[in-house]
Amino acid sequence: MSSISKMDNQTRSEISRRKAIDAALAILTREGVGGLTFDSLSRESGISKGGLLHQFRTRQGVLCALLEYQRQQFEQIAREYVAKEGASKAEPTLAAQIAIYRESINQPHSVARAVLAALIESPNLLDEMKSADEAKMKSLQDEATDLDLSLLRYFAASGLAFHSLLGMSPLTDTARNRLFDRLLDEEQWHGQNTQGKRRKRSAG
Repeated sequence: MSSISKMDNQTRSEISRRKAIDAALAILTREGVGGLTFDSLSRESGISKGGLLHQFRTRQGVLCALLEYQRQQFEQIAREYVAKEGASKAEPTLAAQIAIYRESINQPHSVARAVLAALIESPNLLDEMKSADEAKMKSLQDEATDLDLSLLRYFAASGLAFHSLLGMSPLTDTARNRLFDRLLDEEQWHGQNTQGKRRKRSAG
């Protein structure tokens, strides 16, 4: 097989995988994790059930692919935000994480639903994310002038996002965006701190 043919096969496989992931996210948005089957995924994506089984093997394999796609998407959002706004932020890691949570709500078929699906179906799939979260908390601690306040902003953004994704938020889009604007506005928060004072506490 020529290198061009191999490349064509790889490209087709990547396109097929992306179509399946997009279809899975659409199903999760519309029906929840209970609606995610290989039959429904085949109908939604237009890919044969045999082709999907070859790609993912099991439903857990689909969830693993979704979580990996979510990680890549969130990293991209963070990179783009830091490149655009990072130089103006005293806590660029925190600001990027808040921006990620905000964007996760605005996506038509949010990749963050992969976490919710894994939490229901196979919580052990989230173990790798916990390690990444530990590194994230270390970065937040290194940047913070007031770690407690930084964590409050971080988990407020997280709560806003997941309440919306679960359909439990009473807020309008306008109200939610206003709150995210305030969470990202460092001047409103840093003005409450004593200049030069650093409170270093563990995230635990």
